[in-house]
Amino acid sequence: MADIVKDILARPIQLCDELVKLSGDTGNFKQECAEIKAKTEKLVALLRQAARASNDLYERPTRRIIDDTEQVIDKALTLILKCRANGLRRVFTIIPTGAFRKASQQLENSIGDVSWLLRVSTPADDRDDEYLGLPPIAANEPILCLIWEQIAILCSGSIEERSDAAASLVSLARDNDRYGKLIIEEGGVAPLLKLAKEGRKEGQENAARAIGLLGRDPESVEQIVNAGVCSVFAKILKEGHMQVQVVVAWAVSELAAHHSKCQDHFAQNNTIRLLVSHLAFETIQEHSKYAIPSKQAMSIHTVVVANSITNHQNNSLNEDDDKHLPSQNPHPLGKQTPSQMHNVVANTMAKKSAALPPDKHAHQVAKSNQNNAKVNPQQQHHQHQLPPRVALPGTSIKGREFEDPETKAQMKAMAARALWRLCTGNLQICRSITESRALLCFAVLLEKGEDEVQYNSAMALMEITAVAEQNAELRRSAFKPTSPAAKAVVDQLLKMIQKPSSELLIPSIKAIGNLARTFRATETRLIGPLVYLLDDTEPEVCGEAAIALINFACTDNFLHVNHCKAIIDAGGVKHLIQLVYFAEHIVQLPSLILLCYLALHVPDSETLAQEEVLIALEVSTKKDNLMQDPMVKTLVGEAKKGLEVYQSRGSRGFH
Repeated sequence: MADIVKDILARPIQLCDELVKLSGDTGNFKQECAEIKAKTEKLVALLRQAARASNDLYERPTRRIIDDTEQVIDKALTLILKCRANGLRRVFTIIPTGAFRKASQQLENSIGDVSWLLRVSTPADDRDDEYLGLPPIAANEPILCLIWEQIAILCSGSIEERSDAAASLVSLARDNDRYGKLIIEEGGVAPLLKLAKEGRKEGQENAARAIGLLGRDPESVEQIVNAGVCSVFAKILKEGHMQVQVVVAWAVSELAAHHSKCQDHFAQNNTIRLLVSHLAFETIQEHSKYAIPSKQAMSIHTVVVANSITNHQNNSLNEDDDKHLPSQNPHPLGKQTPSQMHNVVANTMAKKSAALPPDKHAHQVAKSNQNNAKVNPQQQHHQHQLPPRVALPGTSIKGREFEDPETKAQMKAMAARALWRLCTGNLQICRSITESRALLCFAVLLEKGEDEVQYNSAMALMEITAVAEQNAELRRSAFKPTSPAAKAVVDQLLKMIQKPSSELLIPSIKAIGNLARTFRATETRLIGPLVYLLDDTEPEVCGEAAIALINFACTDNFLHVNHCKAIIDAGGVKHLIQLVYFAEHIVQLPSLILLCYLALHVPDSETLAQEEVLIALEVSTKKDNLMQDPMVKTLVGEAKKGLEVYQSRGSRGFH
C-alpha cells in the first residue's frame, strides 16, 4: 500500500517543484504569480507530509484527491508558462483577468483536500477528537466523503471507533442501494471483514450486518465473496458469540438469496455443517451426531463408533437409578415419547450403517440401541460427549447452552433461513442437508418452533423437495417411504396444510406436491386435504393445491391412476368444474390441466360423466386465454377423446 501511495504522489510533487521554480521568475503578473507560488509551496509541503505517512493513508480518497490535485497543478503550470512568454509569442498570448483568481482558488481547494486526507488517515487518538469536516472535493457528493471517513476509521481507529463506523455504514447501506455500492467500490468490505474477525461482540455484529446489507445484487455479492467472507463467517459460526452468529447466519442468507453462485463457496467452507449443528442444538437429542462431516464415507462409521463408545459408557448407570428416570417428557413431535424419537434417530443411523462392513464395534452398536431408551434425555445431553479421537469439528461450541432462550430461538430461525437460501436450486447442498439430521430438525421445528423458525423451516423443506422432484437419486435417498425422517417431515407438512389460516400453508402445499412421486398407492391421506383446499377462498391457495394434485395425477407419476381415483373419490371433480368455469386465470389453468389428467387416466369414471366434465372441456377450448399453450391444447384434446368413448358408452347406464 505504501509503495502504491508513493507512486501516486511522485508526479504531483515533481510538478509542484517545477511550478514553484517557474512562478518565482516571471516578467508579467508578478503579484499573481507570487500568490500562486506561495500556495503551491504550502501544497507541496502537505504532499511531502502525505508521502512520509504513506503507510497510514487510505488509498481510495488518496487516488481521487491526488488525481484532482495533479490536474489543478497542471493548469496552474500552463498559466505560469504563458506569463513567461516573450516577444511575438507574448503579443499573441491572451490571459483572462479571472484566470489567476480561478487557479488560486483551485490550489486552495487542493490544500483543503490534502489536509483533510491527512487528518482522516490519522488515528483518532492522535487528532484529539478533532472534527474532520468535509473537504472541498465533497461539494458535489458529500455522502462519498462521509463513506471515506467511516472506512478510514475502520482501517485505523480503535476497536470502539471501528464498531461505531461499521454501525454508520449499516445506516448508509440500509437507506440507499447506491450508498451500498459506493461502500464496496471504496474498499469498505475488507476492513469490515477484519472487524468481524477481530472486533468485540458489538463490532462483529455491526460488521456482519453491514456485509449482509451490502450484498443486494449478484455483482456486489461476488465482490464480497472474493474478499474472503466465506471463511470469516464460517469461523464465527464455529467459535463466535451466539448473538454474533445470529447476525452472521442472517447475512449468509442475504448473500445467498441475491446470488446463487456463492452457495458452493459457503458449502466449501463447511457452513452447511455448522448451520445444521446450530439447528440441531437442543432440537434433537445428541445433536452432535447430526453434523455433516467433511467426508461422507467416513462420517457414517465415525458416528456409529461414537454412538457405541458413548452408550458403552452409559451402561455403567445403575439399574435402580434407571427406574427413577422420568418416563414421560414433552416430545418435539408431540405424540411420540422421548424414547420413540430416539428410536427414530437410532433407526435412521442403523439403516445408514447397515452397508458398512462388520467391525469390532458391531456388538457395541447393537448393545447401544437396546440401552438408548433407558437414558434420561438431560443425562444424554450432558454425558454423551464424543471422545477426542472421534470428535466432529464445529459441533461443540462452548457456552452456547448458557445463552438466553430468545437468542437460541433467533439462532435457530436464522440458521433455518440460511439453509433455506443456500439449498435453493443446489443439488449438492440439498444432498448434504438430507444426509445430516436436518430433516428431523425441520420436522421438530415445524411443530414446536416459533413463527419465524417455522416459516424458515417450511421454506427450506419446500426448496429441498423442489430439487428432489427434479433428481430421482436425491428423492430416493432422502424421501423414501421407509425413512423415519421423511415420515416425520410428511406428517408435519400434512398438519400444516390442515391449518388453512397458517402462513405455512403455501410452502407446505408445494413441498407435498414436490414429493408426489415418493408416495405409495396406499398413501391416500394427503389427497383429501389438498382436494379440500380447492374450495379455499384465496386464489393462490387454490392454484397451489391444484398444481400439487397435478404432480400426483400426471402421467410421469407411476401411480397416477391410483391417485386420480383418490382425487375423484375425495370430491375433487366438483371443485375443479367450478374453478374451470369461474376462477381467475392463475387458478383456472392448473384446474383445467388437473381435470384433463383425471379424464385421461380414469375416463370411465361415472363421477366424470355425472359432473359433465366433457362439456366443461368443450367450453374451455373456446377460451383463448386457456388455449395459448400448445401442450394444454393437446392435453385437452386427448382428454376429450377418451371421455367421448367411455361416457357415451356409460351414459345409458346412468339413466
